[in-house]
Amino acid sequence: MSPPDISVIIVNYNAAELLTDCLASLCTQRDLIRELVVVDNASTEAALAPLAGRFPCARWLYNDRNLGFAKANNQALAHCSAPYLLFLNPDTTLCQGALAAMLGFMEGAPAAALAGPQILTPDGRPQQSTAARYPGAQRAGRDVAGLPGAIAWILGACMIARRSAVQAAGGFDEQFFLYGEEQDLCLRLRRAGWHIGFIAQARVIHWGGHSERANPPIEVWRRKCRAEVLFYRKHYSPRAVARIRRANRLQAAWRIATLKLAAWLGARAETVAPKLAKYRAAWDVYGPRDTG
Repeated sequence: MSPPDISVIIVNYNAAELLTDCLASLCTQRDLIRELVVVDNASTEAALAPLAGRFPCARWLYNDRNLGFAKANNQALAHCSAPYLLFLNPDTTLCQGALAAMLGFMEGAPAAALAGPQILTPDGRPQQSTAARYPGAQRAGRDVAGLPGAIAWILGACMIARRSAVQAAGGFDEQFFLYGEEQDLCLRLRRAGWHIGFIAQARVIHWGGHSERANPPIEVWRRKCRAEVLFYRKHYSPRAVARIRRANRLQAAWRIATLKLAAWLGARAETVAPKLAKYRAAWDVYGPRDTG
């Protein structure tokens, strides 16, 4: 009898409660799992400690600092041997049959290097989990033209991938700390000739934003903007990057001006201030001096 076909990788950061449910949902489908690797990025939660005893089937790797999503996933790759990898966020729960549906899709789609399931919100509504274009692509000209398949990238909360394709691509780019990793990996795989797939029959519940809940929203927004700038610099021509930066700064300047006007006309400060901070951050990040 051949060993199971999927190695599961979960990168955790202060999400012990949700990680418990995630691991429990995997245990009901464990006949398809060869390895289950949990990388903890220096969580401070006391609730994490008992989980290793509750789920001894997992290999637990503990980092002494937060290495970020990309580097921690690459760290786990060395412990995986199955032909397929499942990159899974700790704030997800797999619905029954999801692993089988994902495996069946990949085995029936030899041109796909990576695919994602239907992501659901906790109340069961479909969540947007695929995109047909990359950030800034409308100003990138031919930089991302002529690529295989109709899907540009999928949400990184749950992705199944061919281990051989991910390894050939060099794994995740560790320049990305938390945002933009899946966009970068999907683009590199498509440039290598692969397609990106979507598996509607596989359903995964995603809570979202749990690892960032203790951080100020403006700092989360700034990190997202910096990840986009990194993506542009890596994949687009200097002329395209200049166009994107200029467009984003113009938008930020316009929004700052209109928000100041709204405040002068009597708009509530608690409504205006967060938006103003957001667009001021965008102005800074897309400017020539912010290197991310």
